[in-house]
Amino acid sequence: MRIAIQGELGSFSHEAALMMEPQATIVSCAFSAEVFKLLQSDQVCAAVIPIENSLAGSVVEHFDLLFHSDVQIEREALLRIRHNLIGIPGSTIEGIRQVLSHPVALAQCRHFLGRYPEMTPVAFYDTAGSVKHVTTLGDKQAGAIASEQAALAYGGQILASGIEDNAANYTRFFLVRSRARVQPLPDPDKVSIAFTVENRPGTLVSALQVFAEHNTNLCKVESRPVHGEPWQYVFYVDYQVSDPAATGAALEQLRRQCLLVKDLGHYPAARLPS
Repeated sequence: MRIAIQGELGSFSHEAALMMEPQATIVSCAFSAEVFKLLQSDQVCAAVIPIENSLAGSVVEHFDLLFHSDVQIEREALLRIRHNLIGIPGSTIEGIRQVLSHPVALAQCRHFLGRYPEMTPVAFYDTAGSVKHVTTLGDKQAGAIASEQAALAYGGQILASGIEDNAANYTRFFLVRSRARVQPLPDPDKVSIAFTVENRPGTLVSALQVFAEHNTNLCKVESRPVHGEPWQYVFYVDYQVSDPAATGAALEQLRRQCLLVKDLGHYPAARLPS
């Protein structure tokens, strides 16, 4: 099974993809748009994309791509994000002078970096890519912050593990397929949708009231601008139901009062790993 991810091999997306499909062959893409292009052209079986981090928030580009692509969410997973300081074999924490990583990862490890003022943080395009760069460079004074998977992928040495500031650091990932190839899972108690309403008083409130009427757990609401139409928005909603058989009830009522409703997927809600 070929699964596309955005980012280098060894990234957290790589780790999440293997968690969801342990036997998968991972196809690395430089850009998220390329991931969706491969998926829709059937060059890969599925894609695994991050949609939300518990600390940094939503990956807004992926909401846009889900809306504009003929794909559907098959399932979700929660990955605990454990950051590690990684150097080349033979390096030491005391010898590291420059630490590369994605800006979000650097921001999530401020306390650790603050204990080592001699280390200069340097923003890099990708966490796993920073490990790839450091191991290629071969400089014992250079380190990177990334996953254990990245250290394994590029032969790096973990100098310090679990260096993130907040242990409650999780990223929610979707496994996405082209709409025609989705393999429904049993007991889908969670639904993701996108909808638009007329720009007049009360329309959004009326749409959201539907979820209350059907006793759903409205667990996420996100808005994104409609490109080319200033001050018009697409609203993204995740909701849960107690009875999996009732996942479509709110959706059907919503269709009758919105300009557009797109069903992005029905799937079992992921649970926090123990």
